[in-house]
Amino acid sequence: MTIQTTTSSTLRNNMADIMKEINKKKSLMLITKKGEPISAIVDIDLIEDLLSLSSKKYLRGIKKARKDYKEGKIFTHEQVFGDL
Repeated sequence: MTIQTTTSSTLRNNMADIMKEINKKKSLMLITKKGEPISAIVDIDLIEDLLSLSSKKYLRGIKKARKDYKEGKIFTHEQVFGDL
């Protein structure tokens, strides 16, 4: 995992590029203000991994969803949303 840092000002001015970088590298971006970390932006796969470590129920749900997907137990866009 890559951990990068940026200032809140840089984040504000370059949000789209920073989000692409985080998703591409599956990384964590620490946001700093006056040199101190105040927040973080995390790739969704990483947050899923972190959640699974703290919640057995969440992990079971992810495993079931992946199994259902592999078995073709899915809904089409039309089944879920109909004719929008």
